[in-house]
Amino acid sequence: MSMISIQSRGDRIYEFSPAATALLVIDFQKEFFMEGIGECLDEMRSILPRVSKLINLVRDLRCKVIHTRESYKPDLSDVNSYRKSLDYVGKSGPLGRFCIVGEPGHEFVEEVQPLPDETVIDKASFGAFYNTSLDDLLRRDGIDHIIICGITTQCCVHSTLREAVDRGYWCLTVADCCAASDFGMHDAALNLIAGEGHLFGWVTDLRDIERSISSFTNT
Repeated sequence: MSMISIQSRGDRIYEFSPAATALLVIDFQKEFFMEGIGECLDEMRSILPRVSKLINLVRDLRCKVIHTRESYKPDLSDVNSYRKSLDYVGKSGPLGRFCIVGEPGHEFVEEVQPLPDETVIDKASFGAFYNTSLDDLLRRDGIDHIIICGITTQCCVHSTLREAVDRGYWCLTVADCCAASDFGMHDAALNLIAGEGHLFGWVTDLRDIERSISSFTNT
């Protein structure tokens, strides 16, 4: 089985086989890129060209690509009492009710549109594994390695990463294809991945993935 080796932060190497690897593209919903979300909105928008490039790179390798959305029913029946207390789900905004299935803001941004044959996971949660079919889909297809990009780094990205690690997946987070509404939270979330002997896997940047895939395809 052909393996690709990616140089990662901390002088570590992440090795994966395309056939056993999926890219998780987390929560690129239009509503998360609206004014008022946070102080780093321009930074969040700036990652979109890189994310688009990353998706196309792994598509060319024939890796599985899975898109997620934070999603709740219009009647809010799947919103637990704690989440209701946070007072954001269903809140009215310029693109409709926030995080509600069927609202304009719930749709994916133009730069990160799924292809017709790519899986979309709607999740009533921060983590993409909670109460979804994601784990079953990955195991059915023999996938044990996950590359992760998305927003926001400290919340839905990190929640999904931790869920994946607990389930035994080998995870690579693409730092410059993730963003948060606050610079400090983005950096802190990346530092946590590397903490205590890299408890939560590997961290790299798009340029290192591009370099490794180019070497792989040219051999």
